[in-house]
Amino acid sequence: MRTLIVTEFITLDGVVDSPGGGEHPRAGWTFKEVPFVEDAYEIKGREQVEAGAMLIGRQSYDEFAPVWPKMAEFAEYNAMPKYVVSTTLSDPEWNNTSVLRSLDEVAELKQGDGGNILVHGSPTLAKALGEAGLVDRYHLLVFPVVLGEGKRLFSGREQGTLKLVEHEAYSNGVVKSVFDVGH
Repeated sequence: MRTLIVTEFITLDGVVDSPGGGEHPRAGWTFKEVPFVEDAYEIKGREQVEAGAMLIGRQSYDEFAPVWPKMAEFAEYNAMPKYVVSTTLSDPEWNNTSVLRSLDEVAELKQGDGGNILVHGSPTLAKALGEAGLVDRYHLLVFPVVLGEGKRLFSGREQGTLKLVEHEAYSNGVVKSVFDVGH
C-alpha cells in the first residue's frame, strides 16, 4: 500500500489559504510576512525526491500546470505521474497527468504499487482526504502568522490520531512538524 502525504504551509490558526498567492486578502503570506530561511524548506526538496506521484485538486492543477512545467526546480514533479481529483477536468495538458473522479478512486490508487503519493496545496481535497481517513502523514510547515479567516486544513471530522515523528524550529519562527496518522 502506498503512503498518502499531505504537505502544507499552514498558519498558527490552521489556515492554508493562498500561501504563495491567490485570492485571500493576505495572499503570499509565507514570503511577504516571514523572512526566508532556506533550511526551513529542506523538507520540500526531500518530498520531491521521495514522491512516486503527486495528487492535487482542480484549483491547484489550474494554478500549477501553466507554471511548474517551465521550472527546472520541479523536474521530478513534472516527470512523475500526477493525478487530479476533479469531476469537471477532462483532458489535462500537463505531462503524465490522469484524472480521478472520486475519493474512492484515490483509495484504489493507494492500494497500488509505487512510492509515496504527495498532496500539494489543494486545501479542499486535503480536508476531504483527512475526513475520509485516507491521509497517512502530514508534512506541515507552520508559519508564525495568524490570518483569522481562510481555508483551513482540518475540519474536526478527521479520522485517527497524530504521532509527531519529526520536528524542527527555524530562526524565522517556522516550525516543521511531521505527523503520522494512526488509523
